[in-house]
Amino acid sequence: MIVHFKLQSTLQPEAVLAALTNFGPSRSEVWPNVDSAHFKLHGQGPGWAEVTEGSSVAGGVWERERYSWDTATRTVAVETIDSNTWGPGSRWDYRLTPGPDGGTSIEVTVVRNGKGVKGRLIGIALSFAGAGMLRSQMKQALILISQ
Repeated sequence: MIVHFKLQSTLQPEAVLAALTNFGPSRSEVWPNVDSAHFKLHGQGPGWAEVTEGSSVAGGVWERERYSWDTATRTVAVETIDSNTWGPGSRWDYRLTPGPDGGTSIEVTVVRNGKGVKGRLIGIALSFAGAGMLRSQMKQALILISQ
């Protein structure tokens, strides 16, 4: 299942990239689909981080992911390494483009391969409401960051 959406932010591309790749203690306060009980930074270096993220929603959904980003191309790729819900090939891809007003156009593609009954059911729900829900969550996170 693939979900694709776009949104605009008043933040500059560098600020959006910084928000996506900030793995500090405030991460669970900013991103609605990450809670502190399911967040762990395993390792980090220039242009990459490995984390476990998730939430208590739907009985607890978590995934261990490898973030890779390139400041020159303004892209972020998030590959699922392990999960209780998402199988191999699951990922998030972000492409940030400077807007004419100094803001950022954000293009997001989410690939979700459900694992088990829970993953398949959540995948079905995402295929219907995913783009709107995920766009709204990201928009709220970016508003929090800009304040």
